[in-house]
Amino acid sequence: MRRLLLSALLVAAGLGAAGPLAAQGARVADLTTRAGEVPRRLVGYGIVVGLDGTGDRSLGGVGGETPTVRSVVNLLKRFNVVVPPEQIRARNVAAVVVTAETSPYLRAGGRFEVKVSSLGDATSLRGGVLWITPMVTDPDQPPVATAQGTVLVDGGADTRASLRAGASSRIPDGGLFEADLPVAQLGATPRLLLRRPDLGTASRIADAVNAAFGPGTAKLEDPGAVALNPGAQRADNVLGFLAAVDTLSVVAGTRARIVISARDGTVVTGGDVRVGSAVVSQRGITLRIGEGGAAAPAGPGGQGMVSVSPGASVQDVAAGLHAAGATSQEVGLIFESLREAGAITAEVVVR
Repeated sequence: MRRLLLSALLVAAGLGAAGPLAAQGARVADLTTRAGEVPRRLVGYGIVVGLDGTGDRSLGGVGGETPTVRSVVNLLKRFNVVVPPEQIRARNVAAVVVTAETSPYLRAGGRFEVKVSSLGDATSLRGGVLWITPMVTDPDQPPVATAQGTVLVDGGADTRASLRAGASSRIPDGGLFEADLPVAQLGATPRLLLRRPDLGTASRIADAVNAAFGPGTAKLEDPGAVALNPGAQRADNVLGFLAAVDTLSVVAGTRARIVISARDGTVVTGGDVRVGSAVVSQRGITLRIGEGGAAAPAGPGGQGMVSVSPGASVQDVAAGLHAAGATSQEVGLIFESLREAGAITAEVVVR
């Protein structure tokens, strides 16, 4: 094991001295997963209690009780407390769906983060506590984990904007495995699966493994997979071999991508993306690329005009749109229009 790690580190150091691109190197473990390591997805139905009047607004009634009211009634019955459904006023309670994605190697006693989302018409889960909730891998299977704890809602104070986004929350380490599930088997000939399939990155991973452990140790199958052959000398320590492979450093291929938040208009660019000549009009804002000028409103009488030079960066365009008063939705639509018009070649993702 020590010899495997030493040889891997020496190869990584050699790759790091190859040129300036080495500063962008990433570990193989950060770029790939191993075949068979399928994350476990869990789901459960529960209730969040302790809300300050922001829970489900639907009330119980004769012949018309809601799922939230029925859940509260069933919960109280477990403690030998019987309350007629029509007397339940559950404004401080919300019915929720609890979801999680965990490692396939997590055992009983392991903790994980859960996401909590309102199922009814609750306006906010802020300040609530998730009642202990069984979680299953499939609705027809027995529970394998439970979740509970104080929910955390992203955002600041209880402003109108934050309340609109408060129907979803999370609980760090709120999930707890209570049963051992079958663990993925890697096999004698493991395969590396790229998190983001890319032919160049997959080829560099195979080259790095072959340079560290000898020709024929890795074989490029396709842009998303690299097959490994530990060999007879490593057959009794496949996990040690894989640990050494994980430490190798390769240069990951960069993707030209623009990610825009539909909530607050934040624009993040991957790669050096430049904008070509184009004119886009969206409601009261016109973006003109090709006549020069700074990325800012044109001035009095032209507050909706944004003018930038050809070849401007995405950040310049985004700054101009924000200065002109464009909403987050308008920013996303304008960049999508630039993509469709051919002014930018990057992938545009609006979230």
